[in-house]
Amino acid sequence: MGSTPLSVWGSELPPEWVLGFQQVTQLVSVCVGLVIAYYAYRGYRRNESRPMLFLAAGFVLAFAVPFCVLVVYSIVPGVPVGAAVIASQTSQVLGLLTVLYAIRMPT
Repeated sequence: MGSTPLSVWGSELPPEWVLGFQQVTQLVSVCVGLVIAYYAYRGYRRNESRPMLFLAAGFVLAFAVPFCVLVVYSIVPGVPVGAAVIASQTSQVLGLLTVLYAIRMPT
């Protein structure tokens, strides 16, 4: 008995406006994540605070890298969907763990 991946939509695709909304919100979340990473990096440079450096790296890993993986998957032919999903999810998890480490890191 084969297992199927968890899917919200099942076998049918959502309406076009939902796909467009998803793309716009994903782009906005990447931009907000990069702005937060930028300010965290500025805080690191100003105060030499290592937790701020890890916070910046975590936001880049959690938001920017998965988006870049998606872009590469969309542009480069022959990239397996499984590799793109694994790379994206791994980057998100590593990013969140890095943010957690930054929060718990002794100053």
